[in-house]
Amino acid sequence: MSRYNTVAVIYGSDTSEWQVSVRSGEFTASSIDGSAYAVYEIFARFGTWKLTAYREKNGERVAIEESCRPDIDKSDFSVILNGRRVKFDFAYIMQHGTPGENGLIQGYFELVGVPYSTCSSFVSAVAFDKFSCKSYIRTLDCVKLAPDAFVRKGDDLERFCALVNSRLQYPVFVKPTCGGSSFGVTKVKKAEDLPAAIEFAFTEGDTVLVEQGITGRELTCAVYSDAGKVRTLPQIEIVTENEYFDYEAKYNGKSREICPAPVSEEESSVIAQATAEIYARLGCSGLVRVDYILSPDGLYFLEVNTIPGMTSASLVPQMVREAGMSVTEFLSVIIENA
Repeated sequence: MSRYNTVAVIYGSDTSEWQVSVRSGEFTASSIDGSAYAVYEIFARFGTWKLTAYREKNGERVAIEESCRPDIDKSDFSVILNGRRVKFDFAYIMQHGTPGENGLIQGYFELVGVPYSTCSSFVSAVAFDKFSCKSYIRTLDCVKLAPDAFVRKGDDLERFCALVNSRLQYPVFVKPTCGGSSFGVTKVKKAEDLPAAIEFAFTEGDTVLVEQGITGRELTCAVYSDAGKVRTLPQIEIVTENEYFDYEAKYNGKSREICPAPVSEEESSVIAQATAEIYARLGCSGLVRVDYILSPDGLYFLEVNTIPGMTSASLVPQMVREAGMSVTEFLSVIIENA
């Protein structure tokens, strides 16, 4: 028997990733077991939360015209629908970027006492900030970290660039510390291009990380909790036509995603163990995806995704199917183990 009756899938965000979030949220909502849960879809952006569609148990999806969409009552996370109040038992968070991945919305659900699908507000905040996340796992022996430098908007940019030039080798990757889908990211091959790349990254946030480029194979592994045990999914190797796995490669077909990844048993074991250790070190819960570069001199950590993409073509659904599960079965595991 299910622990919850009504599941609200909340998507959209306040960042450049909002459209990707909508696609992930709609796919997630359509894949949740309709015989076990009534499913409600909420579009949330810049503080406005609206019910966009719903599906009663064993029913068909009903889309709500934009002009008629009811507001969500944030005092208790409920909605008035067809003259009755529906109180949501569980929140499945599919907001990429803020406020979904940086802990803000988790803090709200913690305050109103509604269980949800992701890491806690604190863990989400740590994992979302690339510099903070690297600091948390710096003492782990299971992965290496690329040399880096951190800058905040308002710092002396000329001095910072001189620091990067003295400490790091080109090419480097310039990226906002908070964000995803490769928005604001630039691969920089020469020092004279660094200031412009940093300014570009600042369009996505107030802090920027510059990392030395690592040569190797890009791999990713997802991990989740099931009945108190940490389980990993089959790994994927990403082979991109572009210089790196940028937005175009991720969403416009400029990459191949090979599942299971063509790695040795020993390499696969190392990646799975590292993923489980990172999950434990950060104190994660729910579904998390960890990205790596497998270099000739070891396994390098790239980042943690606490709300990985969940469109039909996204990485995690591919992993789930390779593991012999349906996406519907997998989502039930995430919901019931939250």
